[in-house]
Amino acid sequence: MAANKHLVLDASVILDLWLRPERAMATEALFASAEQGRTSLWVSAASLPTLEFVAVRRCKEQGIDPTVARSLVKRLMLDLLNRVRVLSNRGYEQAELYAKSTDFEDAQLAASARSISAGQVCIVSSDAAFDALGEFSFQRPKQALEWLLQESTSEQETLSFIDLAAQQVALRPQIERNIDIVLHHGQYIMGPEVKALEEKLAEYSGAKHCITVASGTEALLISLMALGVGAGDEVITTPFTFVATAEVIVLLGAKPVFVDIEPDTCNIDASRIEAAITPKTKAIMPVSLYGQPADMDEINAIAAKYKLPVIEDAAQSFGAEYKGRKSCNLSTIGCTSFFPSKPLGCYGDGGAIFTSDDAIALACREIRVHGQSKRYWHTRIGVGGRMDTLQCAVVLAKLERFNEEIEQRLKLGARYQRLLEDVPAVPRLVVRSDRNCVWAQFTIQVPDRDAFLHALTAANIPTAVHYPVPLHRQPAYHESCRVSGSLDCSDLVASRVVSLPMHPYLEQRAQERIIEAVVRAVA
Repeated sequence: MAANKHLVLDASVILDLWLRPERAMATEALFASAEQGRTSLWVSAASLPTLEFVAVRRCKEQGIDPTVARSLVKRLMLDLLNRVRVLSNRGYEQAELYAKSTDFEDAQLAASARSISAGQVCIVSSDAAFDALGEFSFQRPKQALEWLLQESTSEQETLSFIDLAAQQVALRPQIERNIDIVLHHGQYIMGPEVKALEEKLAEYSGAKHCITVASGTEALLISLMALGVGAGDEVITTPFTFVATAEVIVLLGAKPVFVDIEPDTCNIDASRIEAAITPKTKAIMPVSLYGQPADMDEINAIAAKYKLPVIEDAAQSFGAEYKGRKSCNLSTIGCTSFFPSKPLGCYGDGGAIFTSDDAIALACREIRVHGQSKRYWHTRIGVGGRMDTLQCAVVLAKLERFNEEIEQRLKLGARYQRLLEDVPAVPRLVVRSDRNCVWAQFTIQVPDRDAFLHALTAANIPTAVHYPVPLHRQPAYHESCRVSGSLDCSDLVASRVVSLPMHPYLEQRAQERIIEAVVRAVA
C-alpha cells in the first residue's frame, strides 16, 4: 500500500537536520516514517544547489577546512538523495513565477510540488513565512509529524488496483529525460526511439524482429493481414479473452472459431484445437491469458501438422517464460500490448509484433505505414499503425526496470498463492511447472461473485472481472463466429472469475489485508 501523504522538504529543514541536530528530532522522525512507508519525502531540484552552497558555507563558518567541508557536504547530499525523491523544476514559467512570488526559491519548490498529483501534499519548512503560492499548506517538522501520526484509517483506505502512480514516481527521472529528448528533437513519428525500442525488445524476447505498432489490437490486426487472412477464412482462438482477439478476425472478413479453455489455467485447451481445423482454417491464435503462456509446444505441433501459422496473443504475458523461452518468441508471430496497465506499459496506447520470419516482418513493417515499401509507393493494403515516438521513449525508460518488476510480480503471485492455500472455496489459477506467470492480473474464482464483490467493496478492496461474458455470448459475435464443441468451461469460468489488486509496488501488508477480506467474504 503506497503512502498517500507526501511531504516536500524545504532546504531549511534539511540544514537543521545536518547542522543543528538538537532541532531535528521531528525531522528524523519524518525520515523514519518514510522508511516505514507512511509517507513519501521529496525535495525540489531547485533547492539542491542552494542546499549545497549554504551547507558548505556554514561548515566553513564553524572552522571546518574548505576541502573537508565540501567532502562532508557531498556525503550528506548523496545520503539525502538516497532517502528522498526529487521533484523536477520543469513544467512552469520561471518569469511568471518570479513576478508573483515573495521568495523565488520558495515559489520554485511550491511550483514543483504541483507534479505530485495523487494523495495529500504538505510542504515542511522551518521558515514561518514560507511562500507556498497559496496552493499548499506548509508546516513545521513537529506539526508535520503530528499530521502523519493522526489516527490510522488504513483499514478503511482504498487500495490501488494497479498503482501506476507509484511506478511513475520510481521511474520519474529517466521517463522525464527520455520525454525531454523527444520534445527537443521533435521527431514525433518514427523518431530514433522507435528503432531503439525495437532493437531492445527483439534482444529481450530472442525474436529476430520486433515491429512496434499503435496498440496491441493493431499488432493482432497487422499480423493477420501479413498472413493474408481475409474473407471466408477461419482463425481458431479462445472465447475467454478480451474482445480484440476476435474483433480483428471479423474486421478482415474472417470467422473466429472458438475452442474451449482449460478451467484451471483459463488458457485455450490445446487438445481441442485439432478437431476445429477445417480447409478454411488460416491460423491458430492462442491467448496467454492473465500472464501465463498457453501450451505453445502442443499448439505449434498441431499447427505444423496442418502447415498453419500460430499467432500468440501475448498482450498480458510479455516477460513470461515458457520452457526457458520468452513469451512473444514461442510461435510464428507473437503480439503484445503496451496499454498502461500491462506488465510493460506506456502512457497511452502501444504494442509490438515479434517474429523471426523475414518475410512476415517486412510485411508487418509495410502494413503499419499504409502498405508503403518506400515513400508514396504502396505495395500492399495497410493501416496507420505506427507507435508514437513519445510512447516508445516511455517504454524505453520502463524497460530499464522491467526485470526487477517481473521478479516482484513473480514474488507477489507466489505470496498470493501461499496465502490462499488454505482457502478451498477460492480456486486459484494453476501455473504449469514448465512456465511462469507474470500476473498481469491475479485472478481467482468464487461461487457467488456478486456477493463477493459487494463484500470486498465494503472493505475498500478494489476488484475487476476479466472477463464476465465470453465472446460467443456477445451480441456482436453471435452470427460471425463458429463454435467447435462445448464451451462449458468458458461459460463457467466467466461467471466466477474475479481479479485482485496486482502490481509490482503492492506491499506485503496490503496483500495480507486483501486476503483477509477474501477469506471473510467466502466464509
